[in-house]
Amino acid sequence: VQVVESGGGLVQAGGSLSLSCAVSGSTFSFNVMGWYRQIPGKQRELVATITSGSGSTKYADSVKGRFTISRGNTKDTVFLQMNTLKSEDTAVYYCFAEDRWQIQWWGQGTQVTVSS
Repeated sequence: VQVVESGGGLVQAGGSLSLSCAVSGSTFSFNVMGWYRQIPGKQRELVATITSGSGSTKYADSVKGRFTISRGNTKDTVFLQMNTLKSEDTAVYYCFAEDRWQIQWWGQGTQVTVSS
C-alpha cells in the first residue's frame, strides 16, 4: 500500500493551499482517511478525518471553519483545502488511511510553511 501526499509549499499568512492524498496498491477499502500534522518538537495533531460511508467529517478545533476535508471521485483519494492560513499552521502534514482492521497506512508527509 502506498500513500502519497502532494500540494504542500510556502504561502503567506491569510492565503490558501490544497493538499491531495492518493492511496494505491490495496485490495481492501479504507473506512477512514484523514490528515495529521506535526511540528518538530511538538506532539502530532489530528487535523481532520472523513469516513468512507456517510462522509462524516471531524476537525481539530484549531482548524474548524478554515480547513475542509473531502474525498475525491477516484477511490481512496482525499483532499484538504486550507484557507486563511496562519503561521501556526506551519507543519509537516501527513495523510493516513485506516482499514477495517484499524491499521493505519501513512504517507511520507508534505511540508506546509506559512510566512507571517
